[in-house]
Amino acid sequence: MSDTEVLYNGECPICSREIDSYARYAKGAALPLRFEALQDSDLARWGVTPEDAAKRLHVLKDGKVYDGLEAFQVLWADMPRFAWLARLTRRPLVRPLARRLYDYVLAPLLYAMHRRRQSRS
Repeated sequence: MSDTEVLYNGECPICSREIDSYARYAKGAALPLRFEALQDSDLARWGVTPEDAAKRLHVLKDGKVYDGLEAFQVLWADMPRFAWLARLTRRPLVRPLARRLYDYVLAPLLYAMHRRRQSRS
């Protein structure tokens, strides 16, 4: 398994909690995964703007950047405990539903919460 890098919004409490749990698991299992908060990252290396990075999860694997549901699928596939989620969300009937849920409900909701936190700062 080649190294997988994960770019996430470190200012999002929900995102951070989820990614922190993945990071603890990866560390305990000695998996070649790196987790990088967008606030501490060279976003040019990822080819994304701060806004794009805050809107969706991004994963870099084998020189390719994935975002959204595909990013989660790549990440989950590299973690034995979560590989079943990657397989499940790649199934023909589940994939379009999971993509719509992420693209039209979860990601926009988390991004709106992020924008509200920023406006209060």
